[in-house]
Amino acid sequence: MPQLTRFGARVGRPSCPTDSVDSNLETLTMATRLAARLNFNAGRSLGQKRVISTRNYAAAARYRATVARPSHVLSRNASSAIPEDFDIDVDVPSASSSAKEVVSSNPYSESSLAAPDEAATDWSRSFHGLSASPFPKEAADVLLAPIDPADIEMKPDGLIYLPEIKYRRILNRAFGPGGWGLAPRGETNVSSKIVSREYALVCLGRLVAVARGEAEYFDPSGIATATESCKSNALMRCCKDLGIASELWDPRFIREFKAKYCVEVFVEHLTTKKKRKLWRRKDAPKFDYPYKE
Repeated sequence: MPQLTRFGARVGRPSCPTDSVDSNLETLTMATRLAARLNFNAGRSLGQKRVISTRNYAAAARYRATVARPSHVLSRNASSAIPEDFDIDVDVPSASSSAKEVVSSNPYSESSLAAPDEAATDWSRSFHGLSASPFPKEAADVLLAPIDPADIEMKPDGLIYLPEIKYRRILNRAFGPGGWGLAPRGETNVSSKIVSREYALVCLGRLVAVARGEAEYFDPSGIATATESCKSNALMRCCKDLGIASELWDPRFIREFKAKYCVEVFVEHLTTKKKRKLWRRKDAPKFDYPYKE
């Protein structure tokens, strides 16, 4: 008498090739559903994700593609033997180890993402460190050192100034390269002829001064250069609060410097032949073009 197997198939009854294929297909389908139900129940009990080998679904798909039959043709008699290449791999790890694996394999987990620096300061609005304490004496001596007269330049209109690169050198000597910086405090304002922007001078993580720089331009192609000049102009203005080259804003020093190191001369424009007075340093070469001395 034929015996019933676990899947309801009868053992000992002769079968035809069609029954064998149909039985294999039905066996695969039932085994796949059983594995999925086992996986679902295990995951629901432990609260973790369970893994079923994708080979099961791939094997079932290959059988369905090879023997495509309507559902009403499938036989209820299925063989108790499962094909050798059909493998059910159900992994049911412990709750703690599974949780660790899921977190470690997730590239977007909270532990793998770089946490923002909560101590970072928004220098576009912050006044952190302003007048908190004086800088060390070594830095103060560099900042307050008298300006070498050889470093001071003069414009033809009689205005004396210190080139912006020398402000940067003084800051580098006082705080070291990377120990200071300029932080924008707003957007760049571009008008018909002038570019301006507000900057904050930050030294050793502390706000020192805020100033608006400006620069002229005469052609739209020169806006980029004017933007850089605007930044340098803001740096020069911020350095006043550190005492760098403070002599250049002292009227008495300006008069004495011009009398000792500068001269005012008559020049003639080579094209218009107009004459005017211009200033230059005594040790500077004479005017040549477009004004000739």
